Amino acid sequence: MSREIDYGNLMHDAMRGLIRKVLLDVADRGLPGEHHFFITFDTSHPDAELADWLSDRYPGEMTVVMQHWYDGLDVTEEGFSITLNFGDAPEPLYIPYDAIRTFVDPSVEFGLRFEQQENEEADKSETQDLEPEPQPDVPDTPKEAKSKDAEIVSLDSFRK
Repeated sequence: MSREIDYGNLMHDAMRGLIRKVLLDVADRGLPGEHHFFITFDTSHPDAELADWLSDRYPGEMTVVMQHWYDGLDVTEEGFSITLNFGDAPEPLYIPYDAIRTFVDPSVEFGLRFEQQENEEADKSETQDLEPEPQPDVPDTPKEAKSKDAEIVSLDSFRK
């Protein structure tokens, strides 16, 4: 049996580690300058925690914005919890890193997108199909925050 280096999953882990490090810094020192995040995640992930009315409204995935007001950011090895405002109603969320589909910081045109493989290995691992895409359409978000395209890091050169 031959063994191969799984570059896709190694990059996947590294990119989720990058998100964790960014969030740890924000938890310690706050959001610097104009930085803010659009985070899209799988609301049906078994470890994701959100209010029933949010999971009913967003049964597949949801994009949240971490910008002007957030509270209780707690970053762990597996995910992070945060309280965000939804129409003047603060709601706690827990988002596991492996539920994240996109992580975008439009202030510096940076973004990561994680997609599941379409084949039978989809249950075992995820890979990145990293193409530029429009900013998420998030209600109650200033238009200037959505005006820049994110720079997407391509991993295609590492795939067989």
